[in-house]
Amino acid sequence: MRTLELILDGELMQGDDVRALQQALADKGFPPGSIDGVFGAGTDAAVRAFQRSEGDLLADGQAGPRTLARLGLTQDAALPSVADKVTPLIVARMLPDAPIDNIKANLGPVLDGLRRFGLTDKSMVLMALATIAAESAGFKPLDEFLSRFNTSPGGHPFDLYDNRRDLGNRGAPDGARYKGRGFIQLTGRSNYRTYGEKIGVDLENQPDKANEAAIAGLILACFLKDKELKIKAALIERDFARARRQVNGGTHGLGNFQTAYLRGEKLI
Repeated sequence: MRTLELILDGELMQGDDVRALQQALADKGFPPGSIDGVFGAGTDAAVRAFQRSEGDLLADGQAGPRTLARLGLTQDAALPSVADKVTPLIVARMLPDAPIDNIKANLGPVLDGLRRFGLTDKSMVLMALATIAAESAGFKPLDEFLSRFNTSPGGHPFDLYDNRRDLGNRGAPDGARYKGRGFIQLTGRSNYRTYGEKIGVDLENQPDKANEAAIAGLILACFLKDKELKIKAALIERDFARARRQVNGGTHGLGNFQTAYLRGEKLI
């Protein structure tokens, strides 16, 4: 058996708080066993079952603010924010190769994007900063570089993207027009259209805007929001490769990603 290891309104939940949690779970059809104020295996299983049933909660067995709010035990579903604790000097220690002037210029827009999409808890702030370490280590929005993966031998730049139907491209010049940009290297006509609509910017017709810091920050946060539960599930298991795949589709830049995340974990 163990007591409940979470904080609600600044107080450690135990005793009557756990009984309230257990009763709420039982009322929702997820009986935890005895309503005894002890957060044991039965309560853990009931919390996880309830979280899975909701579909948009992380099934981690932790009765955090979002789970408690869904159970009617609190009106504040906001996760504890660390955004105000993230300084340029901390980011510089996470990404030691990034020029400090870039960090000072672009950290604000990155944090603003995370705030807009409600991703200011520690794990998602670290995910965002570590993603930048992997995708645009200089800590500024940038264009995708030419490589053998996007340009054929002797071909025009980004010709291997021109006819990528999976990216929504329709032939030249779509490859170059919708190449990777920003903090997260947004790529492909369909992604520019989709994420442009989500953040309220016409990126399909103005793709260069993806490199403006404020817009790049919104794209990064919006993209991570779409993958939030899968990212957090991977991070809980310390599976950094799986977390990285949610953004990149592969493990490109995994070393930089993991190193920055682990550094930040100790600093924030």
